[in-house]
Amino acid sequence: MNMIYIVFIVLLGGALLTFFANRISGLLRDTFFLLTILATTVLFFTKIHIGDTVSFTLAGLNLKWGLDAFGWYFSLIVLGLGTMAAFYALSYMKGKDRLGYFYFSFLISILSMLGILMSHDLVSFFIFWEVMTWSSYLIVIYSGRNVQKNGINYILLSALGAYAMLTAIVMVYANIHTLSISEMINTYPQFSHVQQVWLPVLFLMAFSVKAAMMPLHVWAPGAYSDAPMAYTSVFSGALSKMGIYGMVIVFVSMISYLPDDTLFKETFAWLGAITAILGTLWAIAQDDARKLLAYSSIAQLGYIITGVAVGTDLAMLSALFLAALHALFKGTLFMAVGAIERQTGTVKFTEVTGLIRKMPWTFIASLLAIIALAGIPPLGGFVGKWMLYESLINSNHYILVIAIFFASTAAFLYCYKFLFGFFLGQEEKEWENVKEAPALMVLPMLILAAGTLVLGTFPGILLKPADAAMQTLGYASTEGHLWSMSILFNEWGDQVLLRPLVYAIAGTFLFFLIILTVKGWKNTRYVSTKDISSSGEVPLEYENLTFSVNFYQPFLRAVGPVMKKRMIYYYREFGSGMEALFDYSRRIYNGNGQTYAIYVMIFLVIILLFKNSIFG
Repeated sequence: MNMIYIVFIVLLGGALLTFFANRISGLLRDTFFLLTILATTVLFFTKIHIGDTVSFTLAGLNLKWGLDAFGWYFSLIVLGLGTMAAFYALSYMKGKDRLGYFYFSFLISILSMLGILMSHDLVSFFIFWEVMTWSSYLIVIYSGRNVQKNGINYILLSALGAYAMLTAIVMVYANIHTLSISEMINTYPQFSHVQQVWLPVLFLMAFSVKAAMMPLHVWAPGAYSDAPMAYTSVFSGALSKMGIYGMVIVFVSMISYLPDDTLFKETFAWLGAITAILGTLWAIAQDDARKLLAYSSIAQLGYIITGVAVGTDLAMLSALFLAALHALFKGTLFMAVGAIERQTGTVKFTEVTGLIRKMPWTFIASLLAIIALAGIPPLGGFVGKWMLYESLINSNHYILVIAIFFASTAAFLYCYKFLFGFFLGQEEKEWENVKEAPALMVLPMLILAAGTLVLGTFPGILLKPADAAMQTLGYASTEGHLWSMSILFNEWGDQVLLRPLVYAIAGTFLFFLIILTVKGWKNTRYVSTKDISSSGEVPLEYENLTFSVNFYQPFLRAVGPVMKKRMIYYYREFGSGMEALFDYSRRIYNGNGQTYAIYVMIFLVIILLFKNSIFG
């Protein structure tokens, strides 16, 4: 039996065994869950090779699955992050209800993402896409919080994308009478101009929903914050990349054939930049860490979308590099928030602070991830953002690079808010008994965070498979000369020339650390947040005076006009208008048989009058 079949059988069988084992033993359930994800990862990377395919016929349809370098690259994100999240979940989810249901949905979502990446026909792609949507939806509503709000937002936007994709698939089949993705790409230039425009629009609508691109992002903040943190790392780090995966294919295989005056690339590049800017501003405004990271994820995906839309060699390389880096640092941060939530019972910056001594390993992982997110050397985020800036400048997108740089700079504000809010603030008595998270939660965080550090100095580890993925898409081979694409790399293309900068940063940090330590050693006095001067007034016990209250309020007032109304407001207004229209149209169906008979007569008269125009 082909190894591709075996991988899917292992995942599906493991998911079912995990679900039913929950009724027998928690240990047996956890064992099946972990063995399933480990076996899948090992089999995939050792037994399935790039170029392997399998074809079969189902219900008269010719279906084909296989693995190319582009799919392999995104599979690395899915299985790498999925494996780390699985270990993390065993500890985070301990003691919670309906774990068989949660682990089953977790494994099915991994299966569906691998299916998307290995689908060579549109039917398989659509089926796996829908399975991914429904399995992740079951996890979004797992906790039972805000099901009528966030759960419905997620499934409605996903349904909108699914119908758009289905319409595009029907259009393709009606024209070429095949559902092969490669045939669709090869015959796309032969489609009519109208179809050449509508096909990418419909596909991009579906992919933009999953990539949380504005204005189709409204599901993401609620879905990311309501899903258990054991899965949100996969939700943000891997599942959103399925949207990026599809967008790359559409831009390379379809939009590249369209004339420049269609402005597809420019429009989506700016939508990516707007997503980055507004996502960053809304992240700064959050006091709930889950919402902060949710909006931050939207913003980071905006950078990637911009790189994909610009589409030059360096821009696409930066987009693929950032896609993997985003999985590493955002996976780390969602895990860190989950650890804090498990140990303290809250994720609000205004409620818990000063955890650096209580949860030092979580702080270290968070610090590395934040540095990578902010694009500070020597971590991998700097490499990805530098390549993106350089690609925008080289392609004459000067205003666009200013917008992206503003979003990246403003991101420092919520990065600092995250670190200060949880770790660097004043220690309070109510948190004096907090302990570090269990090792099974800490180790995945540290491993992912360490990945951002390694890739900052040795980006060739990731750039080489990214380069191979680009060649699959039709980009010219660089023949290993990755350094020729950016001034950032050394002559071998496998390291970043940052040693002098790293030494300078480390030396400056140590200098000020020594000065501040020596100067403040004897003068430090720890006080509570109530021991302050407050205009001569004595604060009451219930008054929260921590620095995290109204964090960055002057900045938020300054950008207030931009954030005056969220996109969800317009969706709700549209929904209210449609509801009023439907309510009015119900008057037509009044239950009177005579009225319906009149409708039928009117319809027949119209048919008779216009029969020649309608039927020819």
